[in-house]
Amino acid sequence: MKKVVFMGTPSFAVPILKGLVNSGDYDIKAVVTQPDRPFGRKRVLKASPVTQAAEELSIPVLQPEKISGSEEMDKIIDINPDFIITAAFGQFLPEKLLNAAKIAAVNVHGSLLPKYRGGAPVQYSLINGDKQTGISIMYMVKKMDAGDVLSQRAIDIEADDDTASLFEKLSIVGRDLLLTTLKDIVNGKAVATPQNEDEVVFSPNISRAQEQLDFNKTAFLIDRKVRALRPSPNAFAIMKGKRTKFWETRPLSEKTDLEPGQVVEKTKKSLKIACGDHTVLQVLEIQPAGKPKQAINAFLNGAGQSIKEGDMVIENGDK
Repeated sequence: MKKVVFMGTPSFAVPILKGLVNSGDYDIKAVVTQPDRPFGRKRVLKASPVTQAAEELSIPVLQPEKISGSEEMDKIIDINPDFIITAAFGQFLPEKLLNAAKIAAVNVHGSLLPKYRGGAPVQYSLINGDKQTGISIMYMVKKMDAGDVLSQRAIDIEADDDTASLFEKLSIVGRDLLLTTLKDIVNGKAVATPQNEDEVVFSPNISRAQEQLDFNKTAFLIDRKVRALRPSPNAFAIMKGKRTKFWETRPLSEKTDLEPGQVVEKTKKSLKIACGDHTVLQVLEIQPAGKPKQAINAFLNGAGQSIKEGDMVIENGDK
């Protein structure tokens, strides 16, 4: 059995870790993940999904605040692993650590590289309206997501996909593709392809400013952004003077001559808002500041009763 140190943090990495364990071909000597973080209003420390999975599997867990120069890095090097495998770990790995892998240090990345290097590839594939995303298995190098690609597999982005559903799908694709690719590496059949630097697109972590919806964009792109930022941190707009999170929307085929941000239609059960290029967005579920999320009919029959057709309900639509 090949010795492996696995490094990952969110739910995306859990099926990949379990796949390595269940294959019977790899001895997972340690799992490295981010430290427990405060969660919720009470700021209770919560272990990462990978920490929880590793504990269930009785695998030793290392949680360095920063891997470079840490005691945990020395422990990994002392393991003398055949493979170091990362899947959304969340930290850069120093060259000394990458070189500690006797066979290879490989990463499971949630995009079709060289498109979307960085920490939010799935979110950007939705925000930009892409039709496909996928998984890339690559050799790790010191430069972010820049290593030679060993294998790729694409999947379609469906109309109802959000970040959560895409991560769930991609984790299964990543698990299966990784297991096949590792066998090819061991058997000397793997072919590594350098990335075309002219085609590189970056996907840095989503900033607070990016969370705000721009109603000058089309309804399709606004809906994609809502899905990209769901379930967290959620897209928002300033609606009737209040910061309001948009949980679920739907782009419609109908057109309007109203200005972006104006109400196209308001009934007891429906709210439609004008967007860029004369498009129309139906709002299905929102969350006003300080309130729980609610179906649009509950909002319209409560705090939203005063809204009328033609009202300009979205402020800062030109941001």
